[in-house]
Amino acid sequence: MKQTFLSISAAVAFLLCAAACKKNSETPPVVGPPVDTTPTPKRDVIAWVDARSNVFGTYGRLNDTANINKVLDTLRMVGVNGLVIDVKGSSGYTMYPSTIAKQITTLDGKSITPGVDYVDYMIKEARKRDFKVYASIVTFVEGDGSRNFGTVFDDPAFKSKYEAIVCDVTGKRVPVTTTGRNAFVNPAQPEIQTRALNIIKEISTKYNFDGLLLDYCRYTDIDADFSDFSKAEFIKFLETKYQDNDAKNMQFPGDIVASWRSSNGQTLPATTGKYYKKWLIYRCSVIQQFFIKARETVKAAKPGMKFGAYVGSWYGTYYQVGVNWASKDYDPFNDEQIRFDWAYPKYGETGYAEQLDLLMTGNYFTQIRLADNPATASLKYHWWSIEGSLNGGMYITRNKMPLYGSIDMGNIDWKDQGEITKAIQFILGKASGGIMLFDIVHIYAPQYNRLKQPLWDAVKNGLKK
Repeated sequence: MKQTFLSISAAVAFLLCAAACKKNSETPPVVGPPVDTTPTPKRDVIAWVDARSNVFGTYGRLNDTANINKVLDTLRMVGVNGLVIDVKGSSGYTMYPSTIAKQITTLDGKSITPGVDYVDYMIKEARKRDFKVYASIVTFVEGDGSRNFGTVFDDPAFKSKYEAIVCDVTGKRVPVTTTGRNAFVNPAQPEIQTRALNIIKEISTKYNFDGLLLDYCRYTDIDADFSDFSKAEFIKFLETKYQDNDAKNMQFPGDIVASWRSSNGQTLPATTGKYYKKWLIYRCSVIQQFFIKARETVKAAKPGMKFGAYVGSWYGTYYQVGVNWASKDYDPFNDEQIRFDWAYPKYGETGYAEQLDLLMTGNYFTQIRLADNPATASLKYHWWSIEGSLNGGMYITRNKMPLYGSIDMGNIDWKDQGEITKAIQFILGKASGGIMLFDIVHIYAPQYNRLKQPLWDAVKNGLKK
């Protein structure tokens, strides 16, 4: 009986199978789920082009149009799809014919190809390769201190009125160039702001950039600016914001910083005064207000143009240069996850992230992951590693804009090219906006990186999908 049942069952199965086979022979086979034809989002891989090194440096190649074409072709081949072009450097001079500032076409025996507008040429060649193109300006520096040339050195009256005044280690107030540094100017001076805004307007109007980035839009360091002008402005700030009617009687600069110390060539406060933390807020408010004006200037000149900035990613010490690049929604004074002993109530109100369409942060460290070091393995925010500083940057900006992580390929001690590749891959996978490669001169000129090798392969391997 059992055998008979199995035979019948087998016959039924055979007939069912034959019917199914016949049906399959008449119906197109199912080959799997529909294919997603949505284009893969284009990753932003932006290479920075420093004018001094690439155009006028000993091994720079971009003073010649044929070499420009060759470098841009190679950048495109390895996966780069955008440029940041430095159009106003630390000398205060521009890389294009300007009605506001002096144009620089020759330096150290190297000259731009005669008759060529370097900026216009770079933009046109970048467009041919489907690159995004951003302009950058060194905002509040107007002279090369190592060579004593630039706007400040051309005009004694300009130098006398606008050069940043710093405190030396003895507490004496001196011009910044006497300390061997570049000629930073005082960002609080209305004429300095007007000059910068006019240059921003000129660039935005004259050229077809996708965006404009402010670089060095800051004070020179924690020891600046201690001019009489800043004293008067700070007193007005205290009277207006804090109703401090005794501010005019302050001891300046002793009530801000009473004594100084030297650490690795940097002049730092040793003993701070009663107004120190409010001074930090005042300086950040100066920079914030300038960012508001600069954004308005860009958008008025070209509404579709993006406005952004480059900053160092080490937010924990960035207060020293008078900059709060966080969101106004972030309050470092009341943050229970990260403690900042320099923060003061309402410091968070000075944040300028809301003014930006994009932000590039310099994540210039050889430590890539937090887990790479036992001392940081248990942390989430750590300002001296790539992962930790990207975590921190996106945390304090509250994702108000795309954040581009940046890698320095030439000025730090990478173990080998493989580590550069890993760093590029990590940043691309982590940062909300993309990656900025600093600088192209480090890639093509081995004399300008510490590995003393061309770095094209490191970049190409890092950008493989």
